Amino acid sequence: MARPRHGAPLTIVVKLGTSSIVHEKTHQPLLSTLSSIVEVVVHLRSQGHKVVLVSSGAIGVGLQRMSMPSKPKNLSGKQALAAIGQGRLIALWDNLFGQLGQPIAQVLLTRGDISDRTRYLNAVNTLQELLSMGVIPIVNENDTVSVSEIKFGDNDTLSAITSSMIHADYLFLLTDVDGLYTANPRKDPTAKLVEIVSSVAAVRAEVSTATLGSSLGTGGMETKLIAADIATAAGVATIITSSKRPETMYDIIEYSSAREPLSRPESPNPSARASPESTALARPPHTLFTPSETPLRDVKAWTSHTLNPAGSVIIDAGAHKILAKRESGGRLLAAGVLGVRGHFASGQAVKIMVRRRPDGGVEDTDREAAHYSIGATTTQPGTPNLMATASMSRRSARCHARLRARI
Repeated sequence: MARPRHGAPLTIVVKLGTSSIVHEKTHQPLLSTLSSIVEVVVHLRSQGHKVVLVSSGAIGVGLQRMSMPSKPKNLSGKQALAAIGQGRLIALWDNLFGQLGQPIAQVLLTRGDISDRTRYLNAVNTLQELLSMGVIPIVNENDTVSVSEIKFGDNDTLSAITSSMIHADYLFLLTDVDGLYTANPRKDPTAKLVEIVSSVAAVRAEVSTATLGSSLGTGGMETKLIAADIATAAGVATIITSSKRPETMYDIIEYSSAREPLSRPESPNPSARASPESTALARPPHTLFTPSETPLRDVKAWTSHTLNPAGSVIIDAGAHKILAKRESGGRLLAAGVLGVRGHFASGQAVKIMVRRRPDGGVEDTDREAAHYSIGATTTQPGTPNLMATASMSRRSARCHARLRARI
């Protein structure tokens, strides 16, 4: 469950996919959905909560502006459409929020921005300052300058990293279905809603994610599982629910936390207001991913989920066994390093790989449960002197290390 806050303001990240922003066929903005989301977000702000909106849709809006029938396959074409659409997208948000007197700010990020520790901290400070000013940051990936090496890949991942950056209480992944199902509910009438997930790794065997997602977006349900893994490891309660009824966010927060009921905007119709006897909530449709009880924070969260490995360091099983022990201090002797893959420079991230299979193959250390620092020195001539720091998340997809190698 989400951390009880005893009535204190919450920090909430709301992510909207392209399918919730523009029509898949006509590419016209879904104004009724967007207006409803704006009303909900502004009301949350009026209750003292801090809200960040992660918005996809730049390419979809660009398609509409250029009257193009489908998204191009080449990178430069997608980047050009993103450049066309991003300005119109933020103008649309500014117009909708402006009608309710709510200031917004555009924040465009790439993975390169947050892979560098200094730039990452600058982004964190900017987001925190905007929130303290009562501004709603609208975050998107800077698709115009992103290439495959520095892309988040999808805004689900970006929203999870944003949630970790600002220590959010909730991440809402709003989409065109109302939760995670055992199968595609559009095609399989026997599909069942998964209500609570405490382990993303365990639930993968129970659900099918391959067929969900629109032709305009870059993600689907699989990317939402990855995002939930990142966010919950950072202590963020993550919810998948429908964008068609964004007001259910009130009920979901109330239902999944120990807080006092959130107030709602009053209905102008007195007969529509809830009576004292009708205030008990049924469970609103959604999937809740419960946050880790021992969340990663700050440097560990940054190292685990934001660094983009430039290569791999291959170690033997003995070195890994010693390295995984906290009492080792994370010291990696160069004698345990069997080789490297790729090219990397001082300060870049690398993945730790372990050679322990009978066929001589290597495995990465994704499954291990450890957080550690690596520092290694050697007096053997001709071997590298490794000075590194690393972090490995229980729930992250990869183990990363910051490695400085000197020969």
